[in-house]
Amino acid sequence: MRKALVIVIQCLWVFSVVTFATTIGAIYGWEQHGLAGAIALGFVGLCAGAVIAGSPLLLLQLLT
Repeated sequence: MRKALVIVIQCLWVFSVVTFATTIGAIYGWEQHGLAGAIALGFVGLCAGAVIAGSPLLLLQLLT
């Protein structure tokens, strides 16, 4: 039961970080460069979110 809960929490963490990073990238790209920028920076946010979601300690190091 505990192992299943840990897996659910990890999935929620990955989903939320990747979604947040993609959204921030797309919003910034839209405001600065229009549609092409939103697509490009949204993809950059997706990749950065995937890297950060894989290592929560990396996120903490970037914030400090």
